[in-house]
Amino acid sequence: MRSYSALRSLSRFQSASFLCSGRRAIQTSATRVPDFAFAFDIDGVLLRSSKPIPGAADSLALLKEQNIPFILLTNGGGTHETERVAEISKKLNVPLDSSAIVQSHSPFEQLVKGEDEASALEHKCVLVAGGDGDNCRRVAEQYGFKNVVTPGDIFMANPSVWPFSKNFSSYYKSFARPLPKPLDPTDPVKGLKIDAVFVFNDPRDWALDTQVIMDLLLSSQGHVGTLSAKNGQVDLPNHGYQQDNQPPLYFSNPDLWWAAAYPLPRLGQGGFREALEGVWAATTGGPSKGIELKKTVIGKPYQGTYEFAERQLRRNRARNFGDATDLPPLKRVYMVGDNPESDIRGANSYRSEFGSSWHSILVRTGVYGGGEPVWTPQTIADDVQKGVQWALKASKWL
Repeated sequence: MRSYSALRSLSRFQSASFLCSGRRAIQTSATRVPDFAFAFDIDGVLLRSSKPIPGAADSLALLKEQNIPFILLTNGGGTHETERVAEISKKLNVPLDSSAIVQSHSPFEQLVKGEDEASALEHKCVLVAGGDGDNCRRVAEQYGFKNVVTPGDIFMANPSVWPFSKNFSSYYKSFARPLPKPLDPTDPVKGLKIDAVFVFNDPRDWALDTQVIMDLLLSSQGHVGTLSAKNGQVDLPNHGYQQDNQPPLYFSNPDLWWAAAYPLPRLGQGGFREALEGVWAATTGGPSKGIELKKTVIGKPYQGTYEFAERQLRRNRARNFGDATDLPPLKRVYMVGDNPESDIRGANSYRSEFGSSWHSILVRTGVYGGGEPVWTPQTIADDVQKGVQWALKASKWL
């Protein structure tokens, strides 16, 4: 797996307003300032199948009333942060703004400008997969990517790319756009070139997305319709695979399962990644031959996503209380989640560059239903309201 260095420069992600909308900045000398904060998962903690979980709205309203900072930290996505937080605000009847949420793909915004001009993807052609219709394309464009293609665009330009998707033609026709460069079967190098591949959200058509991404991973320099001559050369690193300037591959969410309306957890983006890795291994020989699928995976439980979230939380806290230089340090963050593999594992393993400790609270209203969790939380609560009440007492706030 690639290092997270390309996504570590997170300071550019600026929020538009205070976490507690409508509040004026309060000087720390005139108010009680908590040295703790909260991070909440959304699905299975605050909402279940878009319906509020009992006690969730009251918990957030209490924290706002008490001026206690919090952030929503989710492996979900598929819409822009402004849209997602507006939807959550309406469902919970708790006013929030976009500074209060970090979605799985939020850190991708940092790759628009990159660490330098050479690494910037702003004007390069990127493939964005996942989500409903072209919602994720529009999110990427709102982040600042100027040249975004979807697998549906490629399919509509040449349906023979994946002949078994013809039954979905009307679906793709509803949002597909002409390619920035047409496919050229006689000389593919003159046609479409993809410079990066992003899985923004759970793919809807696993088969088409798998085929298009595999084509690019095996291509020469990201030119659609080509095969690299380096593939399979045993004298090269990784047997020549992904050694020919193929586009880097990014996943935003490692979750294998997530809590939806169905009583049992449903496969998430992590399921798609596992399927893609299986096809990659069957094609190349995979780990048994010493061949790796090089990719970058972000989202919970990875360190970089928690770093991104903590910096956002600290910015919100500073705005909420005024002069950041007078603030007492943020000592503890309570991570409330329903998924031991992402929420609990991430909080337990996270090492803050600012010295805060993260305390994991596992609730029973989502993926976790009981028994011994794979990753042991520091606290188990029946639901988010009981988890918040416990944390406030543990922090001697109430």
